[in-house]
Amino acid sequence: MNKNELHDFISLRQPNICQIVAVKDGREVYSDTWNDYTETDCVHVMSVTKSVMALLVGIALDKGQIGSVDDKVLDYFPEYKVKRGEKTIYDVTIKHLLTMRAPYKGKGDPWSKVCSSENWTYTSLDFLGGRKGLTGEFCYSSVCLHILSGILYKATKMKTVDYANKYLFEPLGIPDHKIYTAKSAQEHREFTISKLPKENVWFSDREGLGTPGYGLCFCARDMARLGQLCLDKGMYEGKRIVSQAWIEEMTDARKVEGKHFRGMDYGYLWWIVDREKKIYAAIGNSGNVIYVNPEKNLVVAVASYFKPTIFDRVDFIREHIEPFVCGK
Repeated sequence: MNKNELHDFISLRQPNICQIVAVKDGREVYSDTWNDYTETDCVHVMSVTKSVMALLVGIALDKGQIGSVDDKVLDYFPEYKVKRGEKTIYDVTIKHLLTMRAPYKGKGDPWSKVCSSENWTYTSLDFLGGRKGLTGEFCYSSVCLHILSGILYKATKMKTVDYANKYLFEPLGIPDHKIYTAKSAQEHREFTISKLPKENVWFSDREGLGTPGYGLCFCARDMARLGQLCLDKGMYEGKRIVSQAWIEEMTDARKVEGKHFRGMDYGYLWWIVDREKKIYAAIGNSGNVIYVNPEKNLVVAVASYFKPTIFDRVDFIREHIEPFVCGK
């Protein structure tokens, strides 16, 4: 299959893909666009945002701004008033958030209550804890992960996007991102599901704190830069951005219970695709992926417009993109 044939195959089989960039041995070896997107247009990468947040936490740890992943969450919010009768919240750590092992009251993400509140961090804290205690159960969350943005702000006195621009995006040559806030629930929804190209923005709460569970907008080439940073153990073009120790800890495989996660393990907000080969990925709804294969020294970034419940994108990368750029 040549490049033109692959282009047509993707148009037919993966029609919401807008951009793909592959980097092999530190060199871009493949790129293409679909759906009238240019190479620099951005998409809302959904939960890929979580993996970027993990890098920011690592940078803050390296700088001593965050003490440890074992710090108690409430250590960063001494002014927060715990609800009467709530005890579990006192024992929840940053690691619980990073590994999706934090307990929450109720079922599912409380989107409407958090996103309509004046303070998304405090409202998320209201849902943290519960009578079951720290069960260690894997509980995938998006909106209540906003607590991490609150911790980063408390630790650094910088808003999420400003911190990311200074310590992550600018050093990688990624354009500065701006805060984007929605004035209504409808605008929030439109941002999330629109198929139109986006600008370099990070969806944020009313205080300008970026949502760590979703909300970042990237083009595939900038996604690939983030993947290359991880592949190179925190180095980028000879400069240390985040420690090697953090990249290794962040991508250390932890078993995920249940049958709903395609047999993957989990690190710190990164999915571990193959424990033995140490392949890992940032994965967002609509099939947005940063795929990192250390064995083949390969990064593949896929940017896609909104189309829910796409679960085969990593398989697609492994079955079609990886062989195309690496050979059989």
